[in-house]
Amino acid sequence: MEAKGFVRHDHDSCIAASLQAVEADCAARGLQLTPVRRKALEVLLAQHRALGAYDVLEHLRDAGLGSQPPVAYRALEFLVSHGFAHRIEQLNAFIACAHPGQRHAPSFLICRVCSAVAEAPGRAVSEALREAAAQVGFVTERMVIEAEGLCPRCAGKAQ
Repeated sequence: MEAKGFVRHDHDSCIAASLQAVEADCAARGLQLTPVRRKALEVLLAQHRALGAYDVLEHLRDAGLGSQPPVAYRALEFLVSHGFAHRIEQLNAFIACAHPGQRHAPSFLICRVCSAVAEAPGRAVSEALREAAAQVGFVTERMVIEAEGLCPRCAGKAQ
């Protein structure tokens, strides 16, 4: 599994493939991808950076899909709870899942300059943290791995 967000790629294909994966997963699990949920996902997919709920709400409002905060929060809650998006705790924001429909343990790399976010494989880090926790008798129930630094573009400008 590769990190997405900092590498050049065919963004239109990336969006189309993600939407197709989410639609297939929803169909297989009997979930409803309503127009509001789909638009919220499209908004998150449009950029490889985290967006706040009010940013998503603005796009929903512009599309005529609602103007009250609960509309955005409910759509985002659906996307996160079913693995189609992730909440970036440090930014209090959301990002589309780079690997929807796949079971994985992501970690997030957050650029402190431009706020770009890449989802990277995090299984090894998660396992190491769970093991360290178990050694002191701690039972891990939920884990979010986020690292702050500079994306390749911003790191190049800093030199």
